[in-house]
Amino acid sequence: MDRGQLAEFLRVRRERLTPADVGLPAGLRRRTPGLRREEVASLATMSTDYYTRLEQARGPHPSRPVLTGLARALRLSDAERAHLFRLAGEQPGPPPGPPADVRDGVLRMLARLDIPGIVLDAKYDVLAWNRQYAALLTDFSAVPVKERNLLRQRFLHGESSRFSREATQAFAHEASADLRAASATYPDDPAIAGLIADLLAGSPEFADLWSRHEVARQQTLCQTILHPEVGRIDVICEILVVPDRDQRVVLYTAEPGTPSDQALRLLDVIGTQSLT
Repeated sequence: MDRGQLAEFLRVRRERLTPADVGLPAGLRRRTPGLRREEVASLATMSTDYYTRLEQARGPHPSRPVLTGLARALRLSDAERAHLFRLAGEQPGPPPGPPADVRDGVLRMLARLDIPGIVLDAKYDVLAWNRQYAALLTDFSAVPVKERNLLRQRFLHGESSRFSREATQAFAHEASADLRAASATYPDDPAIAGLIADLLAGSPEFADLWSRHEVARQQTLCQTILHPEVGRIDVICEILVVPDRDQRVVLYTAEPGTPSDQALRLLDVIGTQSLT
């Protein structure tokens, strides 16, 4: 264990965070940059005295749960988390689960786009979407948080009426293989384990796909959407990867000048309202 390097790493990472980064109010003017030590300690569920001693290179050897709490509190990437564990003399092991926080820059980009877009984590939880996506497919603001998952929508709730049969089957096959890859990346994540259990219990189709033990990461996807207001839309899904969050930004576009392109432009204007 390198106490000096560990202490310096904790201090530098604490100072780079702002209260807004972790959902805390800014409060009064701060004399030093970043979070206060007591704020990090609270986020990591440990005493301020214990954290202070770690940052002053005079603390005890932190346990793996303590290191996991620190990684979560300091919003460390997978590479930074592994570095933290090694500084403490521990092997990193798999990350506990896919991060659920979306970068501010990604959220701003999504809001400014004039095409539908959505942000997914490794288990297909819907983390963010824009108004164009709500008009095209689903307004997730009206969906309970637990159900904001594309696999739950597809296999448990039959949310496929806006897709062609071919697109629905392709998504089911590719997403199931993708979920198996995620389960190997995050073997200790209870949310992934719970999702798989619910899908196996509630969908014979998923159970059949899961039994094939296929493993793949979804990279591209073209779909035909049958929209109740504007009709058929042939979309191309571009998938942009956010590596340090293991998240994907899925953007829905169409060939310029085609009827599908015109339909997307119309949806950008009318939003979720009906034309009838």
